[in-house]
Parts: sequence; structure tokens; C-alpha cells
Amino acid sequence: MNEIGRLLLVFGIILVVVGLFMILLPADKLSILGRLPGDIVVKRKSFTVYFPIVTMILLSIVLTLILNLISRR
Repeated sequence: MNEIGRLLLVFGIILVVVGLFMILLPADKLSILGRLPGDIVVKRKSFTVYFPIVTMILLSIVLTLILNLISRR
């Protein structure tokens, strides 16, 4: 159970850092997320649907690298 507690603590710290990053950074700097080349946007008269495929792949790679670095300790 000690491992789970440590992992939850690390995830909490990461969420706080990301939250502060999003609060302190101007909105125009974050506008690239979800609008990378390869992300799909479908616009119709009454709705808009975003499929941020490339953004999710990029986030997956970054999180995988972070978690591998944490788990090797």
C-alpha cells in the first residue's frame, strides 16, 4: 500500500503543477493544445466536434516517459 500512496502523491503534485501552469500562462499560449496538425475538427451548422488525436498521442508519450522515470527509482 505504500507504493500506491506514493503514486497518488506524485499524481497530485503533477496535477497541482499543471493547474498552476494553466492558470499563470496566458490563454493564447495554451491555444496550441488540441489544434496540432493531425487533430481533426468537424464543424457543422449546429455543432463542432474535436478529435485531438495528435495531442493525445503527444500527451501519452510525455506521461509514459514521466511515469517510467518515476517507477525506476
